[in-house]
Amino acid sequence: MITIVVGTNRRNSKSKDVALFYQKLLAEFNAESQILDIAELPDDFIRTALYENNGKNEVFNAYRKMMKEADKFVFIVPEYNGSYPGALKGFIDGLGYPSELKHKKAALVGISDGVQGSALALSHLIDVFHYLGLNVLAQRVKIPFMKKNFQEGEIKDALINQLIHEQAELLVNF
Repeated sequence: MITIVVGTNRRNSKSKDVALFYQKLLAEFNAESQILDIAELPDDFIRTALYENNGKNEVFNAYRKMMKEADKFVFIVPEYNGSYPGALKGFIDGLGYPSELKHKKAALVGISDGVQGSALALSHLIDVFHYLGLNVLAQRVKIPFMKKNFQEGEIKDALINQLIHEQAELLVNF
């Protein structure tokens, strides 16, 4: 099972649209997937599911279980203030220790309305994932200029489309 993580708590996000696109893409490779949208986490999860409250928030625990049971992940990561969203960091911090990510595999997709396609955010996140023992696929896909390159649920740029298809195939075989 591949879990696609929508890396923002913004509701009706572009990240969710990309996650839905990626889920269709994985189906083309006969890979089973599910979407975990952190926008659906309890608004107070940072206070009620972390640290001394770890394991006590039943709604959050359902998301932890999804992460624990997944074999592989796709993280859709928007750029927020030159890095990845704080809500994603809070979510990762709420996973069990040692991490439910250890020795598992992941692909990363960065998105932004700017030119870099969330490159710096992906770099920051990879540092965290390596610390936690998550094996990150070398081929990261960056989708810059989202308004131009991702429209009506599809990637419009031919090169980005090719790269994301290659990435999905690599992840399935990773």
